[in-house]
Amino acid sequence: MSLEEFYRHFRWWMDPDDGRALRRFNAIVSFFEGRDVEASRVLDLCAGTGIAGVAAAKALSAPELTLVEARAEDMKKAWKWLEIAGISPKLRLVAGDVLDLPSLVGEHDLALLWGHTMPHFDPFEAVRLFSGVASVLSDDGAFFIEETDRIKRFLYGSAYKDFLVERRTQDYTLVSLHEGYDVRRGVERRGYYRLPGFEKVAGMKLRLWDLASQLALGRIFFREAELVTPSEHGLSEVSEVLLFRGPKKGIARGVYSEFQNSL
Repeated sequence: MSLEEFYRHFRWWMDPDDGRALRRFNAIVSFFEGRDVEASRVLDLCAGTGIAGVAAAKALSAPELTLVEARAEDMKKAWKWLEIAGISPKLRLVAGDVLDLPSLVGEHDLALLWGHTMPHFDPFEAVRLFSGVASVLSDDGAFFIEETDRIKRFLYGSAYKDFLVERRTQDYTLVSLHEGYDVRRGVERRGYYRLPGFEKVAGMKLRLWDLASQLALGRIFFREAELVTPSEHGLSEVSEVLLFRGPKKGIARGVYSEFQNSL
């Protein structure tokens, strides 16, 4: 039961043939057009189909774009996004784990982690992720994360459920069940099942991150940290965005090396 199988059933809005994804793409373009950032080399992490990376490359007129994604098949759709965007940067597709980033890519000016991806990383992996990103950015580079505050939503908003309907389609319903908690890694174990038939699609380990923890973590590896809320950027198709500037590369490289063999 792989990550690929999970995302085959749980499709986020990133397919270029989906009208909702096209609206999201245009919103991401608008977001980056409104930022004070310059980048010739854009790096899209956990890129999926490349929707965010292509949008940023279009907005910033970046001549180079690199996508890093464990699911190689999804990345092939980046060519369609480039066609929709009407741009032709030098595109590099890297099938790999973003936790191994310094061994996968060279220096970039802008890194993105778009689409609420942080739950896939436990606290130890998050340190490795942030330090790895800071290690491969240029001295004035920036790191953008689109996220939401899950502590606020699940704990204070009472949205957490042991049994949850995740996705309904004409052919099946995807549900998830709480199946335990790993106190050493700080992650919930959750099982995903397809109905009818109650076929297990995947077992996931998820971290319910809040935004403040990510801001504090990022501030260790970057000189500046900022939160841009939907009320500030004004785009309904974009969530909260964490922005980090000025990587502390010496600190990042040392910590990344130390966390190669974390708990």
